[in-house]
Amino acid sequence: MNDLIQHWEGEMVISHYDRPAESWIFVGIHSTALGPAAGGTRMMHYASPEDALRDCLKLARGMTMKYAVADFPRGGGKAVIAVPKDLPLEARRELLLRYGKLIKRLNGLFQTGPDVGTSTPDMDVIAETGAPFVFCRSVENGGAGNSSELTAHGVFHAIRATLAHLDGAADWKRRTVLVQGLGNVGARLTELLLIAGARLLVSDTNPELQEKYAADQRVFFIAPAEVFATACDVFAPCALGGILNRETIPQLRCRAVVGAANNQLADSAAASWLHERGILYAPDFVVNVGGAMGITGMEAMRWSAAQAASEVAKIGDTLGRVFRVAAHKQLTTAAAAEKIAAETLARYRST
Repeated sequence: MNDLIQHWEGEMVISHYDRPAESWIFVGIHSTALGPAAGGTRMMHYASPEDALRDCLKLARGMTMKYAVADFPRGGGKAVIAVPKDLPLEARRELLLRYGKLIKRLNGLFQTGPDVGTSTPDMDVIAETGAPFVFCRSVENGGAGNSSELTAHGVFHAIRATLAHLDGAADWKRRTVLVQGLGNVGARLTELLLIAGARLLVSDTNPELQEKYAADQRVFFIAPAEVFATACDVFAPCALGGILNRETIPQLRCRAVVGAANNQLADSAAASWLHERGILYAPDFVVNVGGAMGITGMEAMRWSAAQAASEVAKIGDTLGRVFRVAAHKQLTTAAAAEKIAAETLARYRST
C-alpha cells in the first residue's frame, strides 16, 4: 500500500482498519483546489486491501476531473470501505456509524454520498454520526434523496449532445441506444430515452431484471454476452467500469459511447483505440457528474430542484466543448476533457 500512496499525485490518504467489522476504510483526498473534496462512499468486498486502496485513489482522481470539467466548486475525493463477504446487517450498520464518526472528525475536508454498495438509507445511517457532511440523505432526514434521477438526466443530455455533434440534431426516432446496466441510473435513463422516442436496447446480468425487461414490449433485451457486438448508434454503459479494453473495443458496432459508469476505459490506450475506430467517446467523468453536482447544489448551495435540473442539463454544453477542443487540438476526447480540467484547476490554484 505504501507504494500506491507514494506514487499518487493526490493531496492526502486517510486509512483506518475497523477491527470490529474486520474492514478497511480508505478516504482519498485528491484535490481541494476548487473546494472541499467530495465523492461517494463505495462499500464492497475486495480481494485485498491493496485493491481497495487502488480503487479509492483512482476514483478520487476521477471526482477531481468531474468537478473541474464542469467548473463546479468542489474538489475530488472518494471513500472505499472494504468489507468481508456476508457482513451481517447489524454489524454493517455499526460499521457505518463508526465511519460517520470518521467523516465528522474530518470536519468538512471530505463530504460524501452513496456509491456502489451504498444507498440513501445508508447515508441516513452515516449522517447519524457524520452530519452535516453526508449528502443524498432521504427527504425525511433533511436530504434531497437519491441522486440517480439527476445522474440519468445528465447522461440523457450528454447523449443528445453527442447525437447533435454526429448528425446536427438528436433525431431520436431514427436512433438506437443500447443501455448496459439497469440499476437506478440505467433504469431511469431508459425511461427518458423512451419518452424521447429512441429505439431502445437494454441488457443486465441480474436474472430478475432480465425477466422484467424481456417482458417489456417497449424495449428489446440483449443477452449480456452479446452487448459489445450489437449494432446501435449509442452504447451507454451504466454498470461497472473497465469495460472498454483491448478485447471489447474491436467488437463494438456503435457510433458513440456515452454512459454513466465510472472509469469505463480500462487504460489510457483505450481512448486512442476508440478514436482509431471512429467511435466518438464521451468521457464518463464529463457525462456522469449530474447526480453529484445536482444533489450538492440542492443540499449545500440552496438550489431548487428546477435549478438543479437546469444546471445538470448543461452537461450537454460541456460535452460539446470537449468535442470541439478534441477536434481543434487533434486530441482524443478523453485527452481534451483532461486538458479542460487541468486548465480549470490551474486557474483556481493561481488565485
